[in-house]
Amino acid sequence: MSNKTKSFNTKNVIIISLAHLTHDTYSAFLAPILPILIEQLGITLLMAGMLDVIRKIPTLFNPFIGMIADRVRVSIFIIIAPLITTLCMSFIGMSHNIIILTILIFVSGISATLFHVPSPVMIKHFAGDKIGQGMSFYMLGGELARTLGPMIILGGVSLWGLAGTWRLAPLGVAASLLLFFQFRKVQIHKPVRKKGARGVGKTFISILPLLLTIGAIIFFRSAMKSALTIYLPTYLTSKDQSIWIAGISLSALQFSGAAGTFLAGPISDRIGRKTVLLISAVINPLLMLLFINISGMLVIPVLILSGFFLFTSGPVLLAVIHDIDSEHGSFINGIYMTFNFFFGSIMTLIIGLMADKIGMDATYRAAVYISAVAIPCVIFLKSDEKNYSSDDSSST
Repeated sequence: MSNKTKSFNTKNVIIISLAHLTHDTYSAFLAPILPILIEQLGITLLMAGMLDVIRKIPTLFNPFIGMIADRVRVSIFIIIAPLITTLCMSFIGMSHNIIILTILIFVSGISATLFHVPSPVMIKHFAGDKIGQGMSFYMLGGELARTLGPMIILGGVSLWGLAGTWRLAPLGVAASLLLFFQFRKVQIHKPVRKKGARGVGKTFISILPLLLTIGAIIFFRSAMKSALTIYLPTYLTSKDQSIWIAGISLSALQFSGAAGTFLAGPISDRIGRKTVLLISAVINPLLMLLFINISGMLVIPVLILSGFFLFTSGPVLLAVIHDIDSEHGSFINGIYMTFNFFFGSIMTLIIGLMADKIGMDATYRAAVYISAVAIPCVIFLKSDEKNYSSDDSSST
């Protein structure tokens, strides 16, 4: 039986969510200063692109990190990860060659994995019966970090130069200290396995159908998500929109996405995970179809609506995963993160390839129909089975 709390522990949920915000703010330092690093170190664009790949390589080890986290005091990972990421990313400006820079980026990728695999398990523990609400708090921190990170690192570069960004480290160090004093004694999992509990292999097999369905939802949803995030400025400028309109449009999309992320979880606690996912899957293609058929300043209100519904699935899918009652919560979360990364990345590459081959207009129209395939995937999803047990040998 899980020792998860029954009531929503607002204080601890907010602290972990703020830790997520702090951690991912430092993780977002690389992209904004990449042009400066390219010039300073004399590296090629290919080498610069490889840095992001190197940072994401530890993602492949998510399930194994999860297995370890399920066997030790999970709070250890939550405490040390922001400290490691903070130090690595704050000191990348002092890298004198590509080797040092690569090592710092790779280590920051390891610490990011150490944080993101067990932290939703901590959220689940403190969210009680409001897992969706807890995941919304958690993911809101991650969404806001992608806005704050570039502004903070560029502000640091403006004040102290690239070599002086180490002065940004104290905030992350303070976050780890706060986490240490708050969670150093927290124990999520009992060291003794439940009678009849499944090992990780059988657990994986039992939840594989659910994971594949979620993977399909992520895959088809990513057609629209990548088109409206990664490729949005390129699309708008190809439609004779100004860089200013393109920038404002992307900011509006991301900001409304943060609102959707925050509200989706609590709503799914009330009306069901599957219902929220279905509403999102139906409305998203309709809004994108409207978007590609309008022009001028009208694109901004449509993108605000699109952003709200586009990002709602994130915390809801995470809540679906953590509705599973299992002793292997970190392992399951690690598998989910790997699926999320894999299926999302494949579709992003497909959209980019299509844009090269058939143009942005045709790609955006194709993305409408591709994203609509997520609708039957959601219908097929067996969700809203709260506390589905992957450890109970009698579970189906």
